[in-house]
Amino acid sequence: MSGEEVYNRISMLRAERGVSRKELAAALGVHYQTIGYLERGEYSPSLYLALRIAEYFGVPLEVVFSLKPFPRLGSEVVK
Repeated sequence: MSGEEVYNRISMLRAERGVSRKELAAALGVHYQTIGYLERGEYSPSLYLALRIAEYFGVPLEVVFSLKPFPRLGSEVVK
């Protein structure tokens, strides 16, 4: 690993809100395949695009993107 990988929750946020890749791409002014590349980690967004994605979903940037893998849902131990 190069240490430059950016992890994201775009697909999870899209699923939560019922937004297709094409709908998100249209709202952001990018090609829908770009959304797929982002979701699979094959492409890291520019800062501008990352901020626009966070703004679109109405969440802080760190909710969408991270330099470390996000914990799997349900992996948090409840005490």
